[in-house]
Amino acid sequence: MKHPDWYPAWRDEALDQLNAKNDRLQDEFHLGSWSRYDYDLTTGRLLFSADGVVKVVSEVQIAGSTSAKASNWLWAWANSNLPGDLLSDAKLVRAFGEEKGIDELTQAYVIDMANDLEALGWELTGAMVRICNALGAYRSPRGEGGGLYLVFKSITWAS
Repeated sequence: MKHPDWYPAWRDEALDQLNAKNDRLQDEFHLGSWSRYDYDLTTGRLLFSADGVVKVVSEVQIAGSTSAKASNWLWAWANSNLPGDLLSDAKLVRAFGEEKGIDELTQAYVIDMANDLEALGWELTGAMVRICNALGAYRSPRGEGGGLYLVFKSITWAS
């Protein structure tokens, strides 16, 4: 895939930044330790709860999804099954890719060449978090072995 020389290092930095952001969210909001999470793609909210009580509320945008069956990533902006108001950040990523000549940000599907689908999902989500200055990201497992990657636009304790 075509990309500028600086892009691989930039993407590695984006993943490092995402990991640091996610570590902070884990420390501050205990993400990963709640007994339940629910996302509602009609409202764009991701909720974390325990014992039937919502504890953390976040607003999200959709980055994309991985498919173990197809061994690829599908950008949210290219998925007609997703609600349009949760795709604005993904569309910014595509515009960034078009401006800079980065194929993996502008092509609907990215093939998992390294045979590490989860790493691919986090790397591309990290690029989106960096481009859109999101607060972090969350991966929701999918039944067929892939994941749905969501980025945090806001996050607060439930009142």
